[in-house]
Amino acid sequence: MGAPTTLPGPGPLPGVDVLLADGSIGRVRDFAADDADAVRAMHEHASAESLRHRFLHAGDHAAAAYVDHLCEAGPDEVIALVMEHDRRPVALATAEHVAPAVAEVSFFVAEEMKGRGVGTLLLEHLAARARRAGLREFTALVAVDNLAMIRVLNDVGFDTTRDVAQGTIEMRLSTAATQRAVEAADVRECRAEARSLRALMRPQRVAVAGVARDGGGVGNAVLDAIREGGFTGSVCVVHPDRPEIAGVEVHPSIAAVPGPVDLLIVAVPAQHVLGLLEEAGRAGVRVAVVISSGFAEAGPGGHLLQTAMVRSARGHGMRLIGPNCFGVGSYAPAVGLDATFARRRPAAGGLAVASQSGGVGIALIDAASAGLGLASFVSLGNKADVSGNDLLAAWIEDEQVTAAALYLESFGNPRKFARFARRFSERKPLIAVVGGRSAVGSRAGASHTAAAATPGSAVSAVFAQAGVIPVTGLDELVDCALLLTAGPLPAGSRLGIVGNAGGLGVLAADDASDEGIDVPELSERLQEELRRVAGGAPGTTNPVDLGAAASPEAFGAGIGLLAGSGEVDGLVVVFAATRVGDTDRTVAAIRAAARDLTIPVVLVLHGDDLPAPAEPGAGDLPRLRSVESAVRAFGRAARYVAWRSAPRGTRRPRVPAATRDAAALAAGLLAADRHGGWLDPAQIQELLAHYGVTAPTGSVCAGAAAAMETADAVGYPVAAKVADPEILHKTDRGLVAVGLRSREEVAVAVRRFGAEVGRADVPVLVQPMAPHGVELAVGVVRDPSFGPLVMVGAGGVATEVWRDRAFLVPPVTDLDVARTLATLRIAPLLRGFRGSPPVDLERVQDLVVSVAALAEDLPQLAEMDLNPVIATADGVVCVDARVRLAAPAAAEEVLPGVPRQLRMPS
Repeated sequence: MGAPTTLPGPGPLPGVDVLLADGSIGRVRDFAADDADAVRAMHEHASAESLRHRFLHAGDHAAAAYVDHLCEAGPDEVIALVMEHDRRPVALATAEHVAPAVAEVSFFVAEEMKGRGVGTLLLEHLAARARRAGLREFTALVAVDNLAMIRVLNDVGFDTTRDVAQGTIEMRLSTAATQRAVEAADVRECRAEARSLRALMRPQRVAVAGVARDGGGVGNAVLDAIREGGFTGSVCVVHPDRPEIAGVEVHPSIAAVPGPVDLLIVAVPAQHVLGLLEEAGRAGVRVAVVISSGFAEAGPGGHLLQTAMVRSARGHGMRLIGPNCFGVGSYAPAVGLDATFARRRPAAGGLAVASQSGGVGIALIDAASAGLGLASFVSLGNKADVSGNDLLAAWIEDEQVTAAALYLESFGNPRKFARFARRFSERKPLIAVVGGRSAVGSRAGASHTAAAATPGSAVSAVFAQAGVIPVTGLDELVDCALLLTAGPLPAGSRLGIVGNAGGLGVLAADDASDEGIDVPELSERLQEELRRVAGGAPGTTNPVDLGAAASPEAFGAGIGLLAGSGEVDGLVVVFAATRVGDTDRTVAAIRAAARDLTIPVVLVLHGDDLPAPAEPGAGDLPRLRSVESAVRAFGRAARYVAWRSAPRGTRRPRVPAATRDAAALAAGLLAADRHGGWLDPAQIQELLAHYGVTAPTGSVCAGAAAAMETADAVGYPVAAKVADPEILHKTDRGLVAVGLRSREEVAVAVRRFGAEVGRADVPVLVQPMAPHGVELAVGVVRDPSFGPLVMVGAGGVATEVWRDRAFLVPPVTDLDVARTLATLRIAPLLRGFRGSPPVDLERVQDLVVSVAALAEDLPQLAEMDLNPVIATADGVVCVDARVRLAAPAAAEEVLPGVPRQLRMPS
């Protein structure tokens, strides 16, 4: 057992941990002079071909000279990174300044590390550092036969050009993180995560540490679960002086276990965990599950211990689940591992579950044991290392996983979650419930957008765009999972309802209407066939009422007719057990009829328990608690299918020059800030113009005389409003006047403004009156975790009254905007209502997409309100705009595309 450990100081750990292509862990950090000897040795042990590829000629003298150069060069001359593996440098990457905003990149990878994606990872990190340093382009001179390096430079996803001359290729790469680069990095990371966590998903040998002598405690409970659960691999116990356990090997230490250990379950007291993990890392254990508590959840001392534990595991290339968790399970028949201390063991199935709460995990396993089959279960605990993002990445291509469910209370890397969740949802259903939705949040921002962005806004926006199926509790999660994993998904939203209780069918139809689900009236031909097989059924229009005394044969035939008609996309079967009918035979007939159908069928049974399947272990149709829960689950499944089948749309193409100019303008405005970051109208116009967004037109002037001259030039009628960035909520204070039709009216309005604010020369924006149309609000606010949120909703002075708004999380496509607009209560006005023409939705979408691109590219953009934006059949007109800049948070990148790295211990 590991001895109590003296902790290191809490100083920052240099560098970042990364997953290599083979699933092992490396560390990327700055080159230091202390690395010189190790890097020289790396070159000395390299092949002649590797040296030629790096320096374009043979011999190691160039390598030694270059290392000396790096030791002398400053950070403004060269960015130099090393990759560590097994705690020693194994690769070097540099970006050396050769021209304004241009750097030449080079890489050298130790022979034994080639083929593990080291060069690609280093290039990602070099590019991120380069962007922060203002470098816009990389160049690389590569030998024509250096196919590995050419592949790295091509595959990373940056915009690339090349010239070939005299046996070399000069490649030029933009450092901008394109959408293709981010997507390529995500694909690589998902595959690396799957390899890194393979020992968790498919362990062959498991060791348990913390099995007490008296037979009690968590360690013994987990060991019993493994032994009784049918684990197909081998299990052993690690204990320094425990005698033999019947049927289980006992070893005094991890090092004494013969052969490799894939998975270590740790249930020893917290003070012994760090020493045990050091020993396990040296022994080559790939994944450790720390059930023990007493870490970050216990206070500052426990937090330090947890940080040291992660650092130790990472240093040995070992992944960590927990601590303070409930255990893990891999229930596929080929594995059969239940390493939890739950009382029940779920059946094998296709649902993968990750829970941040042990209690919620117990409840999910309990629900699963009643009919929901699991492929994998992971209790995340404190999420010191492995998170929900890591598991999603590993599950994407896992054939055993057909759907996933998450219970989360926090998002370690929210932007990565948004990307990984979308990748997962494009292939398989993802259900999620988030705890802590009722937490009260407040914002100091003065804009309508900031005030509207509640703590759940970002989560809801991410879920909607990523295709995540949101549920509000465990019952709904189980209901949804039962439907999504039991059979085919619905092809549409047409629901058929059939049963022997007319009232329950009516309630189901009402619930469907509330959910926006279509309950179509059946064709006359189908109704006639239903009346024939059901012997005069009371109702055949849909819902179909077969009658209280409906026979098992009537149920079976009715289900078959509805499922094969092509008139519905799913069925809710309602059976109320009575003394008249034979419950067992009727349920058996329903099961038989539902088997092998191409549409989903859900059973709601009232008045009796559900009989067991005719064959043990046979597949069964899902049974839900009520018609309401059945309809709600069908609705969620139908909406998910609609999301997955819809085209993704297009983003605004990134224009590097526009991004660069906007960033430079923002930096200059912040440096000269005199108004708390709020911009004046001219500054707003200049900033928005870089992204093709037309700011409010008109001119700013001071005093009544100047305002009258401006109004004459603009042309009547005009609107006038105070243009001082320090004055907020102008409408509330009467500092906006519209429909002014003469010089005299303009003068009266401007003098009233001066009297209100106590300044005769207050700046005033005079602009032409906007056309009549639908008033919208488009805005931006920054969430501390998710980054920029883009709001779109009803605008004008009644924005806060209607509260009709929705949020999007960049990157945003035109179809994301279209789907979001369709959810607003003002959507009928946008489409044309009671004779009014529809607005130019394409221009509205373009505006929101451009605003989202600006918010994504410019981390200095703290808040923005375009309100109102008048949408008409001819386009959009922005009537008023407010913009506030602020220094970006440390976590914000100058451009999106944070290089791949594991969560850092904090």
